[in-house]
Amino acid sequence: MYRVYKLASYFFAPLLLLHLGWRSLREPEYRRRWRERFALSLRAMTPGGIVVHAASVGEVNAATPLVLALLSRYPGLPLSLTCFTPTGSARIRALFGAPVQHVYIPLDLPGCVQRFFRHTRPRLLIVMETEIWPNLYHAAAQHNIPILLANARISEKSFPRFQRVRRLVGDALLQVSCIAAQSENDATRFAALGAEPARITVSGNLKFELKLPPALHMQGQALRRARAEQRPVFLAASTREGEESPVLEAFQGVLKHFPAALLILVPRHPERFPQAVQLARASGLSVHLWSAGLPCPASVQCLVVDAMGELLQFYAACDVAFVGGSLVAVGGHNMLEPAALSVPVLLGPHTFNFAEISRELLAAGGAKQVLNAAQLEHWVCELLGDAALRQRMGSAGLALVAQGQGALARTLEIADRLLADGRSASLMQ
Repeated sequence: MYRVYKLASYFFAPLLLLHLGWRSLREPEYRRRWRERFALSLRAMTPGGIVVHAASVGEVNAATPLVLALLSRYPGLPLSLTCFTPTGSARIRALFGAPVQHVYIPLDLPGCVQRFFRHTRPRLLIVMETEIWPNLYHAAAQHNIPILLANARISEKSFPRFQRVRRLVGDALLQVSCIAAQSENDATRFAALGAEPARITVSGNLKFELKLPPALHMQGQALRRARAEQRPVFLAASTREGEESPVLEAFQGVLKHFPAALLILVPRHPERFPQAVQLARASGLSVHLWSAGLPCPASVQCLVVDAMGELLQFYAACDVAFVGGSLVAVGGHNMLEPAALSVPVLLGPHTFNFAEISRELLAAGGAKQVLNAAQLEHWVCELLGDAALRQRMGSAGLALVAQGQGALARTLEIADRLLADGRSASLMQ
């Protein structure tokens, strides 16, 4: 099956390039750095280190505690962090800067991945979550590079799709040295897809390993004083297409009960900033843009955050947060960030990307699930009007985050072993 995929990847390459070209119509950054996608521009990468691959923003955020720990643990080894999307690239640069080398991961074409590994020669390849690329995995194995699939997950929704190509996926997973699964359910699904059970371990979820900046609470309070002092604040975070409309509808109802309330709207992707502004104004709200950089007048009802990498400070400044990607079938985004800041969380019904976490957060009482604009309005009003309820939910979420930690230490133990095994093997050759 892999031989068929290897041959077919050349035929499907033009379609992938067309897809990237289409994406570039909405995100011009896709038009840049094409040489990296073919592993033709790798001068920035020092060979012989650790390569961590995180597909996009969510995976980069999940990888952050692991990357920071590896930098501290192995200061003599070059560390490279790859991704696939421009938003992921921007997040990497904002978080790490010079200490971390960064390029795009090459397209999953045999020649590209072989060229990538011939130049980088990493001692360990760490792939985050669900990135299973057959050519990449086989090329790493051919170069005797151990692969750690970290924070590994297969959602209940995506599992049937993987089953349809089980032979191909299973063959790729046989190249992996260790799969550090988020949960027992994830471990079971990886085994069902053909991974060797002996190479699967349940390490927990790295997303619990939040290292929030010490000054974040003070930053949130300062933001609140400057933009929304003494106003109830409802944050709609990481919203996706199709979510702003129900959020705005719900907020119109909130204003009837809390006329001074402020909606902070943070679209997930930069290309949708103008659309979010347009929708907010069309709903009749007075809108202010974060990029304007001026104090938010009391007359403003909606602050649209038209910048990347600012979300945490808004979580620290709000009274209640809706986490987007969940009212539409995207699968949800990281709800542990507001929980770690003791903020009550509202979620839509589509949380399959965070199935275990959302179930635990709901069961612990740190979140409420809403199905539509009416239910969103109800719970925002309930929470804005009940400080004790906000405190109970915030405390429950924070306690869950604390209980879930430990995945980082277990993942580092695996990385230590694979690096030691790889060094021993190289000495024996």
